[in-house]
Amino acid sequence: MTTTSAFSTSSSLDREKNEPFELGQVQWIRRFGEGGREALACGYWHVTPSEAPKPFDLLMEADETIHIIEGHLRIEVEGGDAYDLTPGGAASFNRGAHTRWTVLAPTVEFFVYS
Repeated sequence: MTTTSAFSTSSSLDREKNEPFELGQVQWIRRFGEGGREALACGYWHVTPSEAPKPFDLLMEADETIHIIEGHLRIEVEGGDAYDLTPGGAASFNRGAHTRWTVLAPTVEFFVYS
C-alpha cells in the first residue's frame, strides 16, 4: 500500500495580505518549499503602471502560468509572439524564456511557478 502526504492551502484575494515583491506587491497562497515542493509556488501579483512606468525585461526563472483577474499587461516573448492580456486572459511560459513586460493598467494576476 502506498501513501502520499497531502498539502493544501487556500486563500481569497485580499489586498490586506499583500507584501512587497520585486516589483509591485504579492499575496502568497503557497510559498516555495511549502508542502515539500521546492519549485512550486502561487499567489496574486498586484502591479500598477506607476510601479512599472517603462517596459521591463524578465528572464523566466521557472515555468510560470498566469491568469489576469483585472488590468492589462502586454508580454512580448523574444523570438516569439506578443500577448495582450486582459481580464480572463492567461498565458504560460517555459523556464528560460526571455520576455518583456509592459503594465498598461493596474493589474492583478494569479500566478503559478512550477
